[in-house]
Amino acid sequence: MGVEIQNFVKLWTAAVWSQFYTYYVVSRIPSGLLTRLVSLVPIFYLFIILPLSLSSFHLGAPTVLYLVWLANFKLLLFAFNLGPLSSHPPLSLPHFIATALLPIKYKDDPTHFRPSSSNDAQNSSIKRRPTSQITPEIMRKRRQFKIIRFTIKLVVLVAAISLYRYRPHLHPCLVTAIYCCHMYLGIEFVLALTAVPVRAILGLELARQFNEPYLATSLQDFWGRRWNLIVSTILRQIVYDPVRSIFTPKLGRNSGLAAATLATFLVSGLMHEVLYFYLSRESPTWEVTLFFVVQGICVTLEIYVKKAVAGRWRLHRAASGLLTVAFVGVTSAWLFFPQLIRYGVDLRVIEECHAFLSFLGNILSLPTSYWRRKL
Repeated sequence: MGVEIQNFVKLWTAAVWSQFYTYYVVSRIPSGLLTRLVSLVPIFYLFIILPLSLSSFHLGAPTVLYLVWLANFKLLLFAFNLGPLSSHPPLSLPHFIATALLPIKYKDDPTHFRPSSSNDAQNSSIKRRPTSQITPEIMRKRRQFKIIRFTIKLVVLVAAISLYRYRPHLHPCLVTAIYCCHMYLGIEFVLALTAVPVRAILGLELARQFNEPYLATSLQDFWGRRWNLIVSTILRQIVYDPVRSIFTPKLGRNSGLAAATLATFLVSGLMHEVLYFYLSRESPTWEVTLFFVVQGICVTLEIYVKKAVAGRWRLHRAASGLLTVAFVGVTSAWLFFPQLIRYGVDLRVIEECHAFLSFLGNILSLPTSYWRRKL
């Protein structure tokens, strides 16, 4: 494990230094020219090969997501003066590095929480209060609620990990439910922990990465406004908006929207195949790509159905929410998890989680005299 941590530190040191080149050299090349894109090729290559030095899941998976997927996509947008790195006025060097390498989004970004549709905006459980009406008492209650919510999620995550000890005796459906719960809470905690140093060091107000996806009332709501919003925003900028602008004039508004939606989910599926390769070092089976294609098709059908009924008929939000979460869970069991299970990635995750919990338990169980000597 010591070698793994050393590789992790070296990897991220190299990634940070690479952004000095991007900031001081590439940014001075006029955007829109092929020259800027070509000048970024060494960075693309560096970010692709760096995670190959990691073998653990909990260090490797976030690194692949941050560098191979998000950072490369942000830099690709930057080559054409688009995306979060092409700010006006320009970002400072620390802000540029943090934005390029980490899955963060500034709170005042107008693209954040853009509704997927008017129906989803109406059905959303989030009721936004005008800023002028937010009093200190309201802020205090919100902070208390966040602490309570965080504590509950942490307890649920630890409980889910603890249940893995009984996995051979549990029903497969329950095991899948535990996997879904672990994946959601694990990703949310990792992304939240990543944002902590950015808030502390740079003093930035960051937008949340997840928006309680278990409260989604539709697939549009789930994928567009609640699940992994940083990834959704980048995919919107690099896939959805360009594809829609290309196809809408030729095929019409509805067909352009459908093409953009399907293209976005297809690219997401392909990037998950890349992520799976780094985690398993096995050839892709295209199951996870099919998972996202299925989601894209169903989201597109959902859009057409909503337009067809035009508000004349609507499921109760409790029923639509249950159906949404159940659909995502069932399709995940069918197409998302099998490849990870087949290559034993789930067992590695469980082993690493138990090792961490054992280490944490040993630390917390040390006698008081030990801590007194250390302090």
